[in-house]
Amino acid sequence: MSKIKACLLLILDGLGDRPFRELDGKTPLEAAHTPHLDRLSELGATGLYHAERPGIALPSEEAHLLLFGFDRSHFPGRGYLEALGADIELDREDVAILAHFVSVEQSGDGLILKKDRPKASIEEVQALCNCLTEMEDNGLTVSFIPTKGLDGVILIRGEASPNITDTDPLCEGMPIIEPEPLGCSAQDENAKATARALKTYQLSAYHILRGHEVNTSRLERGLPPLNFLATNRAGAWKAAPSFFEKWGLKGATISTGMVYKGISRHLGLTHIRPSDASSPAQEISERVSMAIEATDTYQFIHVHTKVPDEAAHTKVPQKKVEAIEELDRGLGLVVERLVKRRDLILIITSDHSTPSGGPLIHSGEPVPLMAIGATVRRDFVRKFSEISCAQGALGHLYGEDLMWLILNWMDRVKLKGLMDTPIDQPYWPGRRNRFRLD
Repeated sequence: MSKIKACLLLILDGLGDRPFRELDGKTPLEAAHTPHLDRLSELGATGLYHAERPGIALPSEEAHLLLFGFDRSHFPGRGYLEALGADIELDREDVAILAHFVSVEQSGDGLILKKDRPKASIEEVQALCNCLTEMEDNGLTVSFIPTKGLDGVILIRGEASPNITDTDPLCEGMPIIEPEPLGCSAQDENAKATARALKTYQLSAYHILRGHEVNTSRLERGLPPLNFLATNRAGAWKAAPSFFEKWGLKGATISTGMVYKGISRHLGLTHIRPSDASSPAQEISERVSMAIEATDTYQFIHVHTKVPDEAAHTKVPQKKVEAIEELDRGLGLVVERLVKRRDLILIITSDHSTPSGGPLIHSGEPVPLMAIGATVRRDFVRKFSEISCAQGALGHLYGEDLMWLILNWMDRVKLKGLMDTPIDQPYWPGRRNRFRLD
């Protein structure tokens, strides 16, 4: 059997970026001092990776489903995954939609987004949530379930459809969007009813919230009211094989954030929640240490940190440089343990690029990737960055390429044409039925 025991996949969320003048034309990763990432890159092969194809700006949840080797037919939508991660009980017919409090202002016969996610106290948000009750509309039941801070999920039960538009314009000063069926469901009665029910609920919430004493008090203090629920990314149940069924590896994820817990439940991965850390360095060192210990139980361990992505969203490139350097210092605390593990495949990459400037939330550039292990070829790249890794031996990888290579490096990939199971599987040895002496 293979000498490789497990694969550790470290995802530095939003690591890829663009060049900035204030960084002398470099990306934050190129500008950062990263001796430990650079040392690791010398020990294996590098390349560039995109979970779908270059130019497509992926959200984290879609990127993760794709890099785990699943396709869009298995993707239930962000709203559904967040609801799963929040331990909301869901039926297969339920539609879950991301929703959060915003401040809007009437303009003609519409509403303008004036302030996205206004700062508010826990007590204020709780009081506003308490006033939003369940509503029925033509056979559909609509409710708002708070999850964290200003965020929650609008849950629509009944014969609902997730094929509706967002209402969140994602940019202050722009009009709130009308909920409508998507083009593919323009004539679908369930989608029409879902859009109508959502709008009815949002209008009701708007009229209740704008007259609430919390918002009256906020206006008196010169603060923006929290008077509307903006929505996006409706989702519903989709059938999907488990990660083990698809790839033959017992998997786990070490991550925080409801969406990653939701992904783990959707794909049958064990979710291991790390403790809160005081710094990015502590966060990454503790999570990698947990992953190393988990190799006694799991063959595939996904480790996630959102630090680079959060720094990029400040739109200050230097803050992302500093965040990357902090993560590198944290890796320095565990790098020797990683290097000594000859029975481990280590992969470090990202789910998507997050630009530290400009209007985009995420962008479509591929991200750097490195792979290290006894079965991995070594190239001549000595710097872990977007441009350096473009010269690496792995070239450009896309989508499920990553999972196929993981099986290959773990000596688990099956020779094409072998049929050791009734249903063809990509891994070897498959879950076979033994020959019986009847």
